[in-house]
Amino acid sequence: MLWPLRLAMWSRLRRLRGSYPRQFWLLFWGMLISSTGASMIWPFLMIYVTRKLTLPLATATSLMTVSAVMGLTSSVIAGPIIDTVGRKRVMLVSLAGNALGYFLMSRAENLPAFAALMALNGASNPLYRVGADAMMADLIPPHRRIDAYSLMRLANNVGVALGPALGGLAASISFTVAFYGGAAGLLAFAGLIALFARETLPARVPGAGRAPAARAESFGGYVQILRDWPFISFVATFSLVSICATLMWVLLGVYITKNFAITDQQYSWMPTTNALVVIFFQYGVTQISKRFRPLRVQALGALLYAVAVASVAFGRSYWAFWTSMVVMTLGELLVVPTSSTYAANLAPPDKRGRYMGLYGLTWTGAQSIGPLFGGFLSDSLGPQAPWFGGGLIGLVAVISYLRLREARPPVRSPATREPGI
Repeated sequence: MLWPLRLAMWSRLRRLRGSYPRQFWLLFWGMLISSTGASMIWPFLMIYVTRKLTLPLATATSLMTVSAVMGLTSSVIAGPIIDTVGRKRVMLVSLAGNALGYFLMSRAENLPAFAALMALNGASNPLYRVGADAMMADLIPPHRRIDAYSLMRLANNVGVALGPALGGLAASISFTVAFYGGAAGLLAFAGLIALFARETLPARVPGAGRAPAARAESFGGYVQILRDWPFISFVATFSLVSICATLMWVLLGVYITKNFAITDQQYSWMPTTNALVVIFFQYGVTQISKRFRPLRVQALGALLYAVAVASVAFGRSYWAFWTSMVVMTLGELLVVPTSSTYAANLAPPDKRGRYMGLYGLTWTGAQSIGPLFGGFLSDSLGPQAPWFGGGLIGLVAVISYLRLREARPPVRSPATREPGI
């Protein structure tokens, strides 16, 4: 009885493997390795800093703002560079920079040192994300992208399921072990990219030429994108959802361990739960959600974010906060792969790096606003205030999604051609 089921599952896996190019699977397995290492650290970073430096929450979260400001700058610069010199080199620089930042963070002893390392990590992070998003769009045709982004999220979340559990165990012994593990994971992924990945930057069609205006805009090129109102409106709306997410990821651990006697190791299972839900349900949810209009799907996801963040203010026990994390995760299943696909489909091939760079600003912008906003509300109005504020932001995002109109993908420029897959 089991044998036919195993054969059917094996056949399905083989078909799935053959549906995507080999380099996609390189990114898939590399993402798994690097996210395992990185997620040993980031859920505990604010806990580590506030304890080591005995800082008020608003001061500690200002380090996230330093990181995010550098990320904003890096995202703007990354797009033109990725569209000019290619995806692979920029991704390698990003992974190496992040690994160095995590390694040195284990040795930092004061606020200026942490600020400098957070700036390094903030500048490095968007370079990989923008490069990988552009490479994915190069490799995968539009009608397959939402499934591809869902699979990439699955790889990321397998790592996120493993990382916090390992990080919580390591942190109970020494945070240094967690920092070294994060650096090792990122360096391992960088090695895979360096050895086996090929560049996917779309080639210019021979003899197509370039207009003077295009040459003048070759390194910047943002003026035309900023005039793309459907895309800019979408990015602004997704930024509001990202603020809700940063409040949950950055402040929840500090809030519950400080106010409710929940241990670091107990908290570590909340990010792990988030990852497990994505692992088991993301692909199936995507198969259903892609039948509906993308902006409506994202509006429903934003509503779940709003409910999740606001519900933290009413929580009093571990399981109440765990439930808030699960509700937010359900919102993620709807919003994240849909938004990545929506942005990639709106980007012309010759400006993909820039479009995805601006799309990447949603997360770095949220990191600069969300934790600072939450820390200020917490210190001035009370520890529950950030969660009410975040819930309100989520509701604004829902309204904004419902008011946006579906945008059509751009017509491919005749001056560029996609690389062979």
